[in-house]
Amino acid sequence: MSSSRLDMSKKSALQFVILLSLVSLFADITYEGARSITGPYLAILGANAAIVGFVAGFGEFIGYALRLVSGYLADRSGKYWTLTIFGYICNLLVVPLLALAGHWWVAAILIVLERMGKAIRVPPRDAMLSHAGQKMGMGWVFGLHEAIDQIGAMLGPLIVTLVLFFKGGYKESFAVLLIPALMALAVLTVARLIYPRPQSLEMQHDRFETKDMSSSFWIYLVGASLIAAGYADFPLIAYHFQKKAILSPIWIPVSYAIAMGLNSLSAPFLGYFYDKKGFMILLIVTIVSCFFAPFVFLGNSSMAFIGVALWSIGVSAHESLMQAIVANRVSIKKRASAYGIFNAGYGLSWFLGSFLMGILYDYSVMTLVIFSMFIQLIAVPVLWLVKKS
Repeated sequence: MSSSRLDMSKKSALQFVILLSLVSLFADITYEGARSITGPYLAILGANAAIVGFVAGFGEFIGYALRLVSGYLADRSGKYWTLTIFGYICNLLVVPLLALAGHWWVAAILIVLERMGKAIRVPPRDAMLSHAGQKMGMGWVFGLHEAIDQIGAMLGPLIVTLVLFFKGGYKESFAVLLIPALMALAVLTVARLIYPRPQSLEMQHDRFETKDMSSSFWIYLVGASLIAAGYADFPLIAYHFQKKAILSPIWIPVSYAIAMGLNSLSAPFLGYFYDKKGFMILLIVTIVSCFFAPFVFLGNSSMAFIGVALWSIGVSAHESLMQAIVANRVSIKKRASAYGIFNAGYGLSWFLGSFLMGILYDYSVMTLVIFSMFIQLIAVPVLWLVKKS
């Protein structure tokens, strides 16, 4: 390939990544803005900590388990764009309907439906993004996507904070989020028109001798699932902040916005160092981020912000490095399926861990903290085996 064609190919790949990243930016404004207040919203509607933990965990489980089906269908049918667009529609348009919920169980159903929409669109979208990784570097592609994505995740809670500051309520906050939802769908339509076949961004030579997933993929899934089991979802953290009066109602979404802002800053650096240094970066992040639990659940307001920052570093690794690692270990023909399998196992562990931590919270916060740190640190030797392989 000539240098001019290679430069044009890199430019096309970059433009494709930026377009899908802008879709994610507006989408994250929508559902991350909502997620910053779903914990307190459920509490106001009459839910206790166990219910909040169950809803958050079950929503994440559905949001990951259905990716198994979505990924398989994407690889089998080749309808990557169709599934992605349908998933975004479900993912985004459910959020404003939360404004109409009058009971906690209605809100819980809508929260789960929002996660279902995300489940449908993530594997085909990530598979399409991975086609740009051959020319840009897998870590950099997913790191850049995560950085732009998390700008939206930061802006969403801030928009909610503004609504609350001007004496609006949770219902008004959900209604306002219809605007970025429609913007996300508009940019998604543009991306579909410009890049109908993103597979063309990746040259069709496959270095894998088999279409199956290697043993390192399955070992890595075990390690990632252990991390997920010990990683508290933000609705439970927000529930704790409100119940113990650690932060005021306005500062709870602000803390989430700060976390997403740090996520946006750290993601491209993590992706860059992964491309340069390899798997070791995930081991380091796992050890550092597990200390979020004592800061968040045992500290005062100042310590809570430190804990949220550590929590953010872990989220950044989950949302960028893990996709890159899977893409580098699986054939192009099985990549969407691999994302589906990986996310299903990861989501099951997240659900079980979140539900258990919701129960532990009502029993003993200290026990919750010990469980969270212990199970994440168990993952370190498992991830070391992946590095050695």
